[in-house]
Amino acid sequence: MDADVDAKDSDDKASDNAAAKSNNDSKKGDEFDFEKYDEEAGEIYTKLDDIAVISKGKDPLITVGDSEDEDSEAEDEIIKPDDNLLLVGHVQDEASILEVHVFNESEGSFYCHHHDFLPDIPLCFEWFNYDPSEEKPANLCAIGYHYTPIIEAWDLDVIGGTGPVFKLKKKGHKDSVLDLAWNTHHRHVLASASADKTVLLWDLDQGIPANKLKSFKDKVQAIKWHKTETFMLLTGCMDKKVRLFDCNSLEEKVWTVSGEVEKVVWSNADPNICFVSTDNGFIECIDVRQEEVSLWKRNIQEGEVAGLSMSSSCPGLLVSSSQDGTIRVWDVKNHMEPQSIFEKQTNTGRVICLESNCDSPLVFAVGGDNRESNLNTYNLSSVEQGIFVIILLKLLLNKYIKYHIK
Repeated sequence: MDADVDAKDSDDKASDNAAAKSNNDSKKGDEFDFEKYDEEAGEIYTKLDDIAVISKGKDPLITVGDSEDEDSEAEDEIIKPDDNLLLVGHVQDEASILEVHVFNESEGSFYCHHHDFLPDIPLCFEWFNYDPSEEKPANLCAIGYHYTPIIEAWDLDVIGGTGPVFKLKKKGHKDSVLDLAWNTHHRHVLASASADKTVLLWDLDQGIPANKLKSFKDKVQAIKWHKTETFMLLTGCMDKKVRLFDCNSLEEKVWTVSGEVEKVVWSNADPNICFVSTDNGFIECIDVRQEEVSLWKRNIQEGEVAGLSMSSSCPGLLVSSSQDGTIRVWDVKNHMEPQSIFEKQTNTGRVICLESNCDSPLVFAVGGDNRESNLNTYNLSSVEQGIFVIILLKLLLNKYIKYHIK
């Protein structure tokens, strides 16, 4: 019997030891005592007396309401009648971006309205309003790229678009597209210049080239339709030739210039005059009624004149750009010799592109390679160059006004 009691005591002690060990292990595993989480003592509540309640109106500490933010954003999205749109090709790191900027001269506003990501580095843009699939005018942009010969058309009215509305690629170019020109008189015609030494005349209705100009010996960098002679196309090539084509008969005239052609523009004062810039710093004036030689040539700088643009409506007002970021303003109305009006150093770095405002004769947009400030607009009537410069510009503008009143 004593043996049985001793065995029972031994079993009880073993059981107690096992329970104690299990309890200790449980406490080690339950470091934060979660088993007693629901057994908290005391009253747990929030004193609502300490919370401020606004019974009427809005919080006086909030100065801008949600509706005002929404109204402001909505207002920025609206394109007003006096807004100008500026298309910008922006390359940042690995991204190629098409930016649509809004410029309003009277309000002094200039901001990016929206942007789209492009599949390749853009080399040239051309706005046009002809959509072969729609009867009403469109708001489209043709884009030529660096690594592909395909021309794409993007809808500028679509924010956050998923891609182009159509592409021009059938029987097209074999190399990069370097310049584009839309014929405003024959709205279904778009011209494209390429590194493949050709110019194509596209029929937008069919989506294929109607004609090919191929008398070039090198890359074609610049093209421009005549404003009134609707079938006359001016071209500039790296073979140091300026050619004028009659696209009806395909006849051409040729002029040899000082260097590889960078830009060609038609005079806004005389329909028989055009201006050419070259890669070795020259601006030349050509009378298309004469053969082979320029009226005049002037070496204005070292290196390429990448930007050359006529005022949209002020006769004889020509603006050029240089590699050091300077823009120069010229009076070329008499065709005999360019008269320098003034020059201005921009903050955009080396100027890559230069374009005039279609509505404001003294406003120009400049794009450069300065990462911190690569885009700006300049109103030539308000630059800080002194009253004499402003008088000259106003005098040119007054001549334009009197000419059109007559």
